Amino acid sequence: MVDQFLQYVEQHQNDFVERLRKAVAIPSVSADPDRRQDVFRMAEFLIEELKAVGAINVETRDPGTQDFNGTTLPLPPIVVATVGNDPAKKTILVYGHYDVQPALKEDGWATEPFTLVEDEQKRLIGRGSSDDKGPVLGWINVVEAHKSLGIELPVNLKFCLEGMEESGSVGLEEIVYSEASQYFSDVDTVCISDNYWLGTTKPCLTYGLRGVSYFHMTVQGPARDLHSGVFGGTVHEPMTDLFAIMSKLVAPNGRILVPGIYEQVRPLTDDEEKTYDNLAFEMHELHDAVGSKVNIHDNVRHVLQHRWRHPSLSLHGVEGAFYGPGDKTVVPARVVGKFSIRTVPDMTPEKVTELVLKYVNEEFAKLGSKNTMNIVCSHAGDHWLASPDHWTYVAAAKAVERVYNVKPDLTREGGSIPITLTFQDALKRNVLLLPMGRGDDGAHSINEKLDRSNYVEGTKLLGTYLYEVAAASSE
Repeated sequence: MVDQFLQYVEQHQNDFVERLRKAVAIPSVSADPDRRQDVFRMAEFLIEELKAVGAINVETRDPGTQDFNGTTLPLPPIVVATVGNDPAKKTILVYGHYDVQPALKEDGWATEPFTLVEDEQKRLIGRGSSDDKGPVLGWINVVEAHKSLGIELPVNLKFCLEGMEESGSVGLEEIVYSEASQYFSDVDTVCISDNYWLGTTKPCLTYGLRGVSYFHMTVQGPARDLHSGVFGGTVHEPMTDLFAIMSKLVAPNGRILVPGIYEQVRPLTDDEEKTYDNLAFEMHELHDAVGSKVNIHDNVRHVLQHRWRHPSLSLHGVEGAFYGPGDKTVVPARVVGKFSIRTVPDMTPEKVTELVLKYVNEEFAKLGSKNTMNIVCSHAGDHWLASPDHWTYVAAAKAVERVYNVKPDLTREGGSIPITLTFQDALKRNVLLLPMGRGDDGAHSINEKLDRSNYVEGTKLLGTYLYEVAAASSE
């Protein structure tokens, strides 16, 4: 039956590309209020596609409304659906999102961003092709193939598709927790295809993500902006204080200067060290992604360790400062410095916030400034780590070998996908990250693409994974 499925996908790949073309044509940009109706339109498209391939209990959950800069906007629905309800089979919950990042031709796109174009290299170029419409449709392709062949899926499949992932997944967490004992009560494991291969040549399975704690540090002094010619040298300037503190957060070599941070980090074991052997990644891929050779570390092992399993602190910007072209001799009355810490096992958001606030307040006191300073953690998402020895990962590895004839890399990622931890905590089930696209897809950039081969072979992988899951022992 697996061979029949694989053959069907190969023979119907043009139909699958056409399905993706229709999806990309819907500009479902969640961050743009003018496109909110298009996000709803994309939800309707998926509902119709799911019904067409035989899904049952295709329903929506209403996350409510959103306050968008003073305007109340309706949140797009969470789409849920079921394929198969055999209690003798395992049940797999599939998560994906149908909203996309903003995209304009004038941003530098070589083609119209919401028109899927296949170039000479067989790359499917268009906003959302890789993130995340291609993978979502990959699952629908799998269901269609089995329906057309008259073959039951080897497992029960449940869908959870949201339309606000690119805007913070507003409203999703509450629904996942409320449905944990309802619609999702019989789920055995969760599969997410919303990340990417480490490089461009070899599939991977991802079992870890860093968390993120984001901080706003506000320094305020004068009642209004001042003229530097009149007041420079006579008052404590908020920007000077802010820069003095921010310069003490992280060293140029990337080392975090906040005391106590590294004491929380789980030590690197010999077994973990071995997981960095023979990964399909080369230094030139880092250089290509960055566009320059500004790397801190000079070998792949240390680059990946500092991306995946060590914390980092990044300075992001200053709100309230002059940033336009030309010269302006203003002394800002109030400035807000923004920075974040990417967290790893065994750091906790609460402890990170405690250490940062203590250190920043102590350093500000040393300045002897008459300005006021306030620092808050605006958002804290925990890290996530699964076991690659879990049966769902073993099944996925076998599926990769079946489709690609190679053992997958086992990877972690430096970014965060908060919903991963939500599913794990709410459902008390293992979560697998099974990427479809390559590391150079440019998901949030111009000319986002999904290689045709990744779309087709990725669809084969998703389906084959279901067969391997069905055969796996869940002991």
